Amino acid sequence: MKRIVIAIAGFAMLLMGAIPAAAQGKYGADSAECIKYLSYYQDYYKQRNYDDAIPNWRMAYKLCPPTASQNLILHGTTLVRQLLAKRDIPAEQKKGLVDTLLTLHDLRAQYYPSYAVTAMNNKGIDMSNYVKDDPKRLYDTYTSIIAKNAAKVDPKILLFHLNSAIELFRANGLQTEKVIDAYNDNIALLENIEAKTDEEKSEKAQVKDDIENVFLTSRVASCDNLLELYTPRFNADPNNLALVTNIARIMSNTEGCQDNDLYLKAVTAMYNLDPSYTSAYFLYRLNSVRGNAADAIKYLTEAIESPDSDTITDAGYYYELAAFSYKNGQSGRAAEAARKAIDMDPSLAGKSNMLLGTIWGNLRCGGNELERAAPFWVAVDYLQKARAADPELADEANRMIAQFSRYFPATADAFMYDVRDGQSYTVSCNGLRATTTVRTQK
Repeated sequence: MKRIVIAIAGFAMLLMGAIPAAAQGKYGADSAECIKYLSYYQDYYKQRNYDDAIPNWRMAYKLCPPTASQNLILHGTTLVRQLLAKRDIPAEQKKGLVDTLLTLHDLRAQYYPSYAVTAMNNKGIDMSNYVKDDPKRLYDTYTSIIAKNAAKVDPKILLFHLNSAIELFRANGLQTEKVIDAYNDNIALLENIEAKTDEEKSEKAQVKDDIENVFLTSRVASCDNLLELYTPRFNADPNNLALVTNIARIMSNTEGCQDNDLYLKAVTAMYNLDPSYTSAYFLYRLNSVRGNAADAIKYLTEAIESPDSDTITDAGYYYELAAFSYKNGQSGRAAEAARKAIDMDPSLAGKSNMLLGTIWGNLRCGGNELERAAPFWVAVDYLQKARAADPELADEANRMIAQFSRYFPATADAFMYDVRDGQSYTVSCNGLRATTTVRTQK
């Protein structure tokens, strides 16, 4: 334990001394000592014997210039995190360790510029993990990282940045306008980040949802704030695409802020200036709020059909189309859209199947008593799928399953129509068609 405390203190002392600088040759003025301690710490490091690696690494860090080895910096970040994971570290020493960790990222960015983006992204992640109760430092550092990395920034850092802006606002350290700008700028930058894999696309979509949810739940900006802030900006520059896009986006995501002239003008200008899937989507939102169902569906369909929108975005739009169509009495269109949402993004299977179950459970079909009861079988099929896909929906799905199961036909009544439990049955009702399994009341 004593050795660990000494090692922690040693890291803190490094901060009070000069940061190693490039000296004579790759390994510095005392190359023999530099190489010796590099070898010592690396041997322990390879064995995962971090306690013995730490004091030797500290000597290597003191003696060697950063150019001696990039691993000196990378391994250092691992060793510092090992120390930070230990309990009962005095607050001042912990602060020194965190400062060392962040300095290592800066050194890597400075001396190994081809890895600068990665270093800055890693610095942002470590900031979120180890810097607490200092929103000003977090906000300033994230702002700097975003400025340096631009569209190569780790998407999570955009979320961290907005969180820090909101916390700083609550501490009276940031104006409302700055928080709104952080939200607008980060959403816009997120859209420019290239997602190459399905995992990256999923993360990007999740970060976007989180940014929007964090901003909306923060209640930093009311609709009145937005109208006061953006009305003069719009009037001064109504053909500024970036401006009208920001207005449309933020007002679209603020509760009760779509039925006003500014939103109407911004969305219309955005569509005229840039008839993209995004502007078509905002026109859908505008028309849906104003009760123009036909136009709302037209614009949302246009957004989906745009070649510029990605699969995950289209899947989300299909779910919105399904919910909106069902709300407006178009069950056939709603069911088709819900199925497409599932096909394009399995993560939407829970709520999409829930919607399909609701659609089928509320159909009113003609025909004999068996034909009138058959849609409830399909409804229960979808609700069971919803429950399996998303456990958080289980309680509501179970309640609806119990409700719809009461309308299953009696065994004797089914027998009268020559059908029995377990038999395959095709249901056709109001333009919807599905194959299900016969179930009766026991």
